[in-house]
Amino acid sequence: MYPRILIDQAKLKRNIETIIKMSKENHIENITFVVKAFSGHKEILALLEQTSIQSIGDSRIQNLKNYSSFKGEKMYLRIPMLSELDDVLTYSDISLQSELDTLIALNQLAKDRELFHNIILMFDLGDLREGIYYTSEYLPLVKQILQLEHIHLKGIGTNLTCYGGLVPDTAIYQRLLDIKHTIEQECSISLEIISGGNSSSLALYDKGIIPQEVNHLRLGEAILFGKETSYSTQIEGLYHDIFCLEAQVIECKIKPSIPDGKTSINSFGEIPKIENKGIMTRLIVGIGKQDCILDNLTPIDNNLSILGGSSDHLILESKHNRYQVGDIIRFSINYPAFVHLMNSTYITKVFQ
Repeated sequence: MYPRILIDQAKLKRNIETIIKMSKENHIENITFVVKAFSGHKEILALLEQTSIQSIGDSRIQNLKNYSSFKGEKMYLRIPMLSELDDVLTYSDISLQSELDTLIALNQLAKDRELFHNIILMFDLGDLREGIYYTSEYLPLVKQILQLEHIHLKGIGTNLTCYGGLVPDTAIYQRLLDIKHTIEQECSISLEIISGGNSSSLALYDKGIIPQEVNHLRLGEAILFGKETSYSTQIEGLYHDIFCLEAQVIECKIKPSIPDGKTSINSFGEIPKIENKGIMTRLIVGIGKQDCILDNLTPIDNNLSILGGSSDHLILESKHNRYQVGDIIRFSINYPAFVHLMNSTYITKVFQ
């Protein structure tokens, strides 16, 4: 059934093992495989059982529920909502946290259920997403957290590049280490996990920049697409073509390249910017903006280019006439496209 996304399991398993090896060579002893892009599809579980991955992470508690049979650690990546704390206790082994009120409520629930819950306290080093801002007075908060009898502060972490585009470097990491040292000295504890970020940190591998004390990363795009996310460059030794989108041609006609008549906004409230290329062969394939952002797709055939689309239609220009109705067009995709396509119920997922 089309459209469909093809997932090469052998290449994915190879990327997982290669990343684990590369990380250990850079003194990152533990990684969490961020599986949120799979949208809770259980097929990934069988694949993970064939790898040495010991920790998975997701930002939707519904997905972790689907992965409850995973034998390793399950990490909840988004700061929890108060309304989902009971599920956080049930379906995750460790969660990222930044709010005292949330932790107090979580501690009470854990006490009521006679449970203990591990947390990583998040610090914002300047990227301006989640976490306690690194220049703020954080020690009083940490000391209050340590008083919560059913919450275990397992470590501290940060997130980089996702919102503000803050690139990890020696100075940025020093901010995290200063926090670590202050907490350990002032609170007389030892932090087990120092989680130094995500796939953007792989740009620093083999450069001797990542501090020895950073021992954990949360990696998604690096594994799935073989690239670091600081500068969006491909990592040598990894596969970059694990995923492929296939969509079927539903119309093939020769038409003008610009509308004939007065124009206004399109169905998405946009003013179309359409170049006059004269008469052209135009293909329509059965996928649209309801499934993903079309600019995140790239036709594998260099003779095809994306003109635009609507909710349910993707319009292509073809520089030759060899396509006909029923033919299959293949596209390479990026990480945002993968996330959207896996979330779309109209896309068939094929693990092969």
